[in-house]
Amino acid sequence: MDINEAVNIIKEKLSLSAEDAGKIIEKSIAGGEITETFALDKWLNKRFLPNLVFIDETGYSKMCVDALKILSRTAPTDFGSSRQRDLGQLWADMTRGYLGEYAFLLFLKERWNIETNLGHEVGTLQEYLPMDIHQIREPSAEYRKPKIKVSVKTTKWNGIWLDIPGDQFNHSDVHVLVKVGAGRDHLFAFFKKISVFKDKVLKRGEDVGVLSSKEADDLYNNLPSFKPIPAYICGFVRKDASYENLSYTGKKKKKHYTIASWNGPINPGDLARIKEKEIVPGDVKFEGIGDFAHDKGYLFNTGSLLWEDSAWKQICDKL
Repeated sequence: MDINEAVNIIKEKLSLSAEDAGKIIEKSIAGGEITETFALDKWLNKRFLPNLVFIDETGYSKMCVDALKILSRTAPTDFGSSRQRDLGQLWADMTRGYLGEYAFLLFLKERWNIETNLGHEVGTLQEYLPMDIHQIREPSAEYRKPKIKVSVKTTKWNGIWLDIPGDQFNHSDVHVLVKVGAGRDHLFAFFKKISVFKDKVLKRGEDVGVLSSKEADDLYNNLPSFKPIPAYICGFVRKDASYENLSYTGKKKKKHYTIASWNGPINPGDLARIKEKEIVPGDVKFEGIGDFAHDKGYLFNTGSLLWEDSAWKQICDKL
């Protein structure tokens, strides 16, 4: 299979532009999901397409409202920085994170016939941080608390790292990474779908005389339209697995060194040790992101995640 054929398949399946479909493949190569030994056609047909789910308007509505419920109790700063997010951006970011959790809920139901409830109720940080799946139910059974703690992290299509800062890795038994195809305009598209713009904002513009009827129609037609949001359940890592220090690979250029993969703990001083080991005169950076906001925790590229049915079955059996 050549790359153009794969782009067309993704483009049609996910209703994307050829450019965006190509970026999904590009990032899967950068993350180590597609390699010389695991070719493009295998990745597409065995890993990517089987692990796709689609979030409809109902699912989006639930996650959007759940995010709104806790918005007032969430710090407006980005993790690891002092940059302040306004309320709208914070709401959109939190909704995207919840969409990743909801996508995993759909995955468990569609692929493994396990129904789940998410932990979006009001509770303490210590109670809710370690696990996003709070209740499960097998067929013909009652809901119960899962036997292991599962944490879900959401990233965009261009994400290639599962980054678990601080001591969070030890608080959950399984860490899942989900790529969600919700662009920057997902909240606006939803507002358009539920007529916030046509019946409220644009009508108000006409009422106060700053918009003509045609201008209002043109603005409405140019707004993004809501469509089911695709999500790729990229894979997971287990706390009980064995990991080694400095488990990286990368490429050295004339001056700098780019880390392409990592599979385990990351500690202060690790980049300095790589710089010395690889004899790098310049900087040591991470593929696609440059630097992380922390230097302690666990880090995994998407190519190092577990994703096959046999691996998922072991997790589902333990739930």
